Amino acid sequence: MSHWVVTGGVGFIGYHLCRAMAARGDDVVVIDDFSDAPYPRAEKLRNQRDLLEEHGARVRVITACVTDREALRPHFTGAAGVVHLAGLAGVRPSFKNPARYSRVNVEGTAVTLGLAREAGVRRYLFASSSSVYGNSTPLPAHEDAPCILPESPYAASKRSAELVAGAMCGIMPELPCTALRFFTVYGPRQRPEMAITLFMRAILAGEPITVFGDGSMRRDFTYVDDIVAGVLGAMERAPAGFRAYNLGSESPIRLDALVEEIARVAGKRPVLKHDAVPPGDVNATFADVTRAKQELGFAPKTSLREGLAAVRDWVAAHPS
Repeated sequence: MSHWVVTGGVGFIGYHLCRAMAARGDDVVVIDDFSDAPYPRAEKLRNQRDLLEEHGARVRVITACVTDREALRPHFTGAAGVVHLAGLAGVRPSFKNPARYSRVNVEGTAVTLGLAREAGVRRYLFASSSSVYGNSTPLPAHEDAPCILPESPYAASKRSAELVAGAMCGIMPELPCTALRFFTVYGPRQRPEMAITLFMRAILAGEPITVFGDGSMRRDFTYVDDIVAGVLGAMERAPAGFRAYNLGSESPIRLDALVEEIARVAGKRPVLKHDAVPPGDVNATFADVTRAKQELGFAPKTSLREGLAAVRDWVAAHPS
């Protein structure tokens, strides 16, 4: 049992992680600004309610922005570690406000890491993304591959956050500072505009879905419970110094095949529309998770069909 700070703890991944941490006996201070986009504020409020109803004795929620150093400072004192999940997600919306993405994702990482150092926490983990690899990295992507051509402001902000963290580790080499590169996480409570939840909801309602391009784009979809297991493994086993880890399923699937699989799980035929591939979308993501398996004990277990069934059940039980 220990006291951890989790920023973004009422977001999608944050909710599931905090729930798992509280269930195993950790005390969790959640810090979130409850902003409305890209993850809707209403979803965050629901996550907060459900988390406190189930684990209110172990979870405390603080409303603050991760760039507000003075608001955050008191809550880092005495923490065993920090899991920094807060930030702005989404490739496409990052083109509309790149300055905001840069400020929240890069400055937020620098602020929380600096406070972690001042407070003497023993571990610091933060959410990065498979987007850092872009289209130029050979697949399956390995953590040591060059990440030099980001395809979106979002990807650039995540890679910049990694570079800042890596540089700061030069003056605190004893602190485990772990960048977790998440590969297209899905599951119950996912952001509603993400493909799996969006497609599942539309297919169940008999509404058309839009497929970008010819359906050949591939994504390494990773179920949220497997991601949580990877984060917990990093909390316990990540080494000192800066280290990046891929957390993915190792099983990329084409977009057109994904649609077929969602339709099969939903029990309905999809109504398809086609549109051009939006700016910033990469051709494929595919994780090499050898490092995470060897060093963190990471072992993704959830098949795509099992994960899609869980999303179907969540969407059916929560029509809005």
